[in-house]
Amino acid sequence: MRITYHEIIPDLETYFELRASVDWNNFSVEQAEKALAGSAYFVLAKDGEIPIAMGRAIGDGMYYVIVDVAVRPEYQGKKIGSTIVNRLVERIQKDAPEGSRVSIQLLAAKGKEEFYVKQGFKILPHEHCGPALRKIIYT
Repeated sequence: MRITYHEIIPDLETYFELRASVDWNNFSVEQAEKALAGSAYFVLAKDGEIPIAMGRAIGDGMYYVIVDVAVRPEYQGKKIGSTIVNRLVERIQKDAPEGSRVSIQLLAAKGKEEFYVKQGFKILPHEHCGPALRKIIYT
């Protein structure tokens, strides 16, 4: 096993396949194309030539959201997900102007909260923030 990390956006088939590998629903082709094109950062992990994990960040320079962190089940527990998250955070930090403040959020999959706590994220609510909220729209 030789894991390499690439800052490239994968093709749609790979993106959909990695999401499906962790039992996530996929979005429409049109949504996925637009979302991937709007990614601020993307990290794709490969074992040889086989895509095995991914993660991406979307944002505007002040606020970022880390999304789509997916590691094929047979590769979980090998620090691949943490490497992807840390690379995304490092790129965000590197590109932040001197003296700036950047906020990075994410929604953890149920049961994965501690994984992100180990990467330096705080569970909400906490002393400075209320609970995270979301709204899903079906059309």
